[in-house]
Amino acid sequence: MRYMIDFSYSGQLFNGYQKQPGLRTVQGEIEKVLTDINNSSVKIYSAGRTDAKVNALHQVAHFDLDKNIQTFKIKMALNSYLPDDIHINFVKEVFENFHARYMAKSKIYEYKINLGEFNPLLRTQVYQYGKTLNISKIKESLKYFEGEHDFTTFTCAEDKRSDKIRTILSASAEQKGDTIIITFLGTGFLKYQVRNMVGLLIKIGEEKIEPKEIPILFQKKDRKAIGLTAPAEGLTLVKINY
Repeated sequence: MRYMIDFSYSGQLFNGYQKQPGLRTVQGEIEKVLTDINNSSVKIYSAGRTDAKVNALHQVAHFDLDKNIQTFKIKMALNSYLPDDIHINFVKEVFENFHARYMAKSKIYEYKINLGEFNPLLRTQVYQYGKTLNISKIKESLKYFEGEHDFTTFTCAEDKRSDKIRTILSASAEQKGDTIIITFLGTGFLKYQVRNMVGLLIKIGEEKIEPKEIPILFQKKDRKAIGLTAPAEGLTLVKINY
């Protein structure tokens, strides 16, 4: 039987989502419990990977079990044995050809920046920037990211994929109190892409660079042209759309 899970996690104490030998990962923890439930090895396939310290509100994955188990029992068992920094929101049966990654239509990421006093309670969910930013400049900048672009400038050397073209369907920013929330809806994202875009937006908010320079930076296709990568703690995978 094939099942889909929707789950959340706090990325602070994980070495990223993807399973890695000898390291604590989200995939590794979930597969360990599912293997015990199934009495044989289980591999899960997610809609995407997140880096170390990046959070997820609604990540999605699928897996196959040898047994036909009621979904509420799978959810109960997973939440009973998984560590407290992972939670299964729901489980459902899906068709045998369902694939969490290849059938995903779009993803929503949020990045949160605290402009006020350091808040230790939110340090794993919000970038504790602690200074003023020009949010009007940030909002003006976001229109340049929308649409289809070659995001080579906004990825990292570790991403070996030759195709760096991605589509941002919408991008927005709002300020709630001392917190700026930047939201990207896209069909897919490269490694560090969102954090690098936010890093540039912070420089623009500091008025060190003008929004109109973004198209020039796209053309450079050079990661070194933008500088800062925003810290992982402020980033959350919010939703996968199918």
